[in-house]
Amino acid sequence: MFHAASSLVPSSRPPRSPNVQHNGRQDDHHDRPPGRSGSGLPEDGSAGRPSPPPGGQRDAFFDNAKYLAVVLVALGHAWEPLKGDSRALQAAYMLVYTFHMPAFIVISGFFSRGFDGSPGRLKRLITGVAVPYVVFETAYPLFRRYVDHLPTQDISLLDPWYLTWFLCALFVWRLTTPVWKLVRHPLPLALGVAMLASVTPAIGDDLDLQRILQFLPFFVLGLCLEPRHFRLVRRRSVRIAAVPVFALALAFTWWAVPRMDNGWLYHRDSAQELGAPWWAGPVMQLALFGCSLLLTACFLSWVPGRTMWFTALGAGTLYGYLLHGFLIKGADYRGLFDQPALHRPLGVVAVSLAVAAAVTLLCTPPVRRVFRCVMEPRMEWAFKPDAAELARERENRDPRPAQRAERRPPHERRDRSGAQKG
Repeated sequence: MFHAASSLVPSSRPPRSPNVQHNGRQDDHHDRPPGRSGSGLPEDGSAGRPSPPPGGQRDAFFDNAKYLAVVLVALGHAWEPLKGDSRALQAAYMLVYTFHMPAFIVISGFFSRGFDGSPGRLKRLITGVAVPYVVFETAYPLFRRYVDHLPTQDISLLDPWYLTWFLCALFVWRLTTPVWKLVRHPLPLALGVAMLASVTPAIGDDLDLQRILQFLPFFVLGLCLEPRHFRLVRRRSVRIAAVPVFALALAFTWWAVPRMDNGWLYHRDSAQELGAPWWAGPVMQLALFGCSLLLTACFLSWVPGRTMWFTALGAGTLYGYLLHGFLIKGADYRGLFDQPALHRPLGVVAVSLAVAAAVTLLCTPPVRRVFRCVMEPRMEWAFKPDAAELARERENRDPRPAQRAERRPPHERRDRSGAQKG
């Protein structure tokens, strides 16, 4: 999202011809995760850093999708303390929560297809996902201690706090990518794992494992997708069909507000923990997967494929995702959401616009430059040198004698006996 993110990796693939155009129809972005910048993570949007295509170009469609998804994430967080007074807002909240994280996770999976467990990608996974997780998993509790005046707030790396669960999940999903690329039917297997997790309360809360397992099918689906699948949902017929689909979905969520527990949408509890019979877990898991997938396709069909004013912000969605939480939580701790005026329609609109503007600013290059040291640290000092990379650098600095000889003008070349050629 939120990847990501996220939403939100330099590529190890051989360079492509500079004449290749990047219009969203090639596979050149397949190992870039959402939420990461072209220089370095989930850009990994995401957990290796995304590798800019030749010429520094990026696919505008995916950058647009990541930016719009992270705005929806921020809006959902802002609506949460306001939705209790409005059934319409509760319905909109449920609708957004049905697809905004699934969309972000599918894109993260799509950009993770190139993850192979090589040393370079593992390094970028650590610096682009693990390090930001540790930093923000520490920063958020400290923020609450001092802003909410709660000195007893614990700091625990085993209990993802607020937004950091996505980084933890992305780290685990990325590590398992080679497994999903190896098995014959990865998506049915991932759905089976998610269904079993939904009836297993003993999994507990450590590392938010319930969420990791229940959201897993969306990541695996992204691994299975190809650029042609995204082109299918961007057809005009799909964009038109998405209008009644979203209208019906909003009507359904309005009906479901008093009848359905929002906990199903968070995917962080088992059926038993939500007070439902065990068999409801697998049923809801399949039903929500289908609904989320349908709405994600509709959402992606509306994402512009051309360069927009916000396209460049897609490289910084991880910054917007992780930093906007301080604004939302700070306002909540200070009681700003308790103002009666904000619970009226105009107040909700004002809050929505303010949050959208704030998360947009947090994705901009100046903010990314300030926080790059903790979001995309280089940390060369922490890793052993890569022997293959050192060999390449040594070869570039000191070409073999034969190569040097070939580069000399013909009148300067000598044969093995020392006689000058020509």
